[in-house]
Amino acid sequence: MSKVLEHYHYLHEIPELGFQEFKTSAYISQQLKAAGYAVQDNFNATTGIVAVLDSGIPGPTLALRADMDALGHIINGVPCARHTCGHDGHSSVVLTAAQELMAEKAVKKGRLKLIFQPAEELGTGALAMIAGGAIDDVDMILGFHVRPAEECAVGTAIPAVYYSACVTVEAIIRGQTAHGARPHLGINALDAAVSAVQAVNAIHMAPNSVWSAKATRFLCDAGVTNSIPDEARVVFDLRAAKNEDMVELQSRVQQAIEHSVAAFGARAEVLVLKAMPAAEIDEEMSALISDAIVEVLGKDALMETRSTPGSEDFFHYPVQRPSVKAGFWGLGTGLVPGLHHPDMRFDLNALPVGIKIFKACVRKVLG
Repeated sequence: MSKVLEHYHYLHEIPELGFQEFKTSAYISQQLKAAGYAVQDNFNATTGIVAVLDSGIPGPTLALRADMDALGHIINGVPCARHTCGHDGHSSVVLTAAQELMAEKAVKKGRLKLIFQPAEELGTGALAMIAGGAIDDVDMILGFHVRPAEECAVGTAIPAVYYSACVTVEAIIRGQTAHGARPHLGINALDAAVSAVQAVNAIHMAPNSVWSAKATRFLCDAGVTNSIPDEARVVFDLRAAKNEDMVELQSRVQQAIEHSVAAFGARAEVLVLKAMPAAEIDEEMSALISDAIVEVLGKDALMETRSTPGSEDFFHYPVQRPSVKAGFWGLGTGLVPGLHHPDMRFDLNALPVGIKIFKACVRKVLG
């Protein structure tokens, strides 16, 4: 299995949260430098890494992107970081593919660029890399994600995974405190917040649109039980399969919150905590990945393209830079019981398959 398991086991044991991937970044950087890549550490003042292999022969620039961060969990009452989304697997696959491509002198023209990105889970890692110019000279970019067992089996792969847009908003609802015996002298932020949740739940969009909006956190405490609370905070998770639908949904949610709390005399400040766009995938890149999957695994292992309500900050790259052709595929890994589950696990035998598919893509473009 080349070095992929060595890389995976090391990275799996040092999970780090977004923009705190110090050990992870140092390890990957050292491995890339040893392989012969020109490496930029601490890219744009983050833990991100950009590495380049320039053939010296005219040709396109192809980027491979891997995310590095782990998730924060509270397990048995103790906060901790844990790799429960497979980013350790992603980094291990791209790192090993990079090492093998260099050793095999597979890049005959153009430039191979490697982007090891922090903070995917925060939704801002890709934006930081873009702001630093990571893809200013990139023509094509490829990324991937390990997939749950119910989507595709080990030994199969999906050529294009269409992620949904995700926006997380927090409504800070402000009323006016008063004694519980004299509620008419106050404005109950809790009542207003409940109304805001109901108003969001009452939103209707076109039946042929794929979307959802739901409250996922509700915080309100006056500190005592006989006072009218003057502040409540509600977090809403918004999803839409299309970016244009997300624009409409976000606008409707804000209006629903503001108008519903106004009926109580309260005010609402609506903040965007995180925003990730829906997938923008280039057909040419999907065809490239399909060919690579068939070359590595055979025609029967090529799954149909798939849509998911999940979100992925990879798609900031093509949305922010429309000239960059993007492809994003899914690797069958037998992953159970599910992504982001504290006990998530998958078949490590799938990792070498990911390496071979990436290498086949690189050879087709730069070989």
